[in-house]
Amino acid sequence: MIEKIKMITSKKAFHIAMVITIIAIIIFIVGIIMLKYYVEGEKNMPFELNKITIISSQEGIDQENTIPETNQEGQEIVENQNTKWALNINQNNDIYLSIKQNENYGKTEIIKSINIENINIESNQLEKIKLYKPDAEAENQIFINKEENEIQKIEYIGDLETNIKNLKISNQGGLIVFRCALNNIAKYMSDEEQIEYNQLLKKAGIDNNQLKTKIKFDLVINLEGGTLYKTTIELELPIGNVVEEGTTSQEITKTKDYIFKRM
Repeated sequence: MIEKIKMITSKKAFHIAMVITIIAIIIFIVGIIMLKYYVEGEKNMPFELNKITIISSQEGIDQENTIPETNQEGQEIVENQNTKWALNINQNNDIYLSIKQNENYGKTEIIKSINIENINIESNQLEKIKLYKPDAEAENQIFINKEENEIQKIEYIGDLETNIKNLKISNQGGLIVFRCALNNIAKYMSDEEQIEYNQLLKKAGIDNNQLKTKIKFDLVINLEGGTLYKTTIELELPIGNVVEEGTTSQEITKTKDYIFKRM
């Protein structure tokens, strides 16, 4: 019996079969590890997405401060000059992403930059949707919906302190913000002495279904050491019944659902 075993194990075919078996086991183990990483992502990152806050609101912009509307022949449409209020209505969604240091990481890392990129939007009003960075000059507002603030992606640079107006985030964590706006969703004309700006959508006959928007984007954390972590975030806008309530908000604290992976 021993002689037969020695004879089998001494054959070249046996050695080849053993090598193939070992390689197959290694590939299987690596595959399991990769699948686990694909599903669970990074387990101990130096920085974490702590919270997402969304504020949905509405605003009326005096038509004198907007680009004139034209007809099919390119002629400017002139509204009744005696109307007291002539407003274009925007529906704004301000998105705040809070990044914080992971206290259990055990080492000190530095944020080089944080990017919002690969932005994809689904909406029946897609031609009216614009993305905005914070306005650097406005004193009492974070955002102003104007052309020079429009973005396709946004980058916050790591610095000693967070300054959202200047697109800077503390290199140990802070806030990044941007706006997804549905511009000129309706017009409102009125001769009233006073109007309620939080009721403009309702007065203009807009319902929440006309405002529905899905936004999907990548959040990339770039460290000074060269490591990049990426997750994909998908949000449904606006929050709640903004037509009736005027301003609505939501805090998403269950951020473990957003899986980060190394790039």
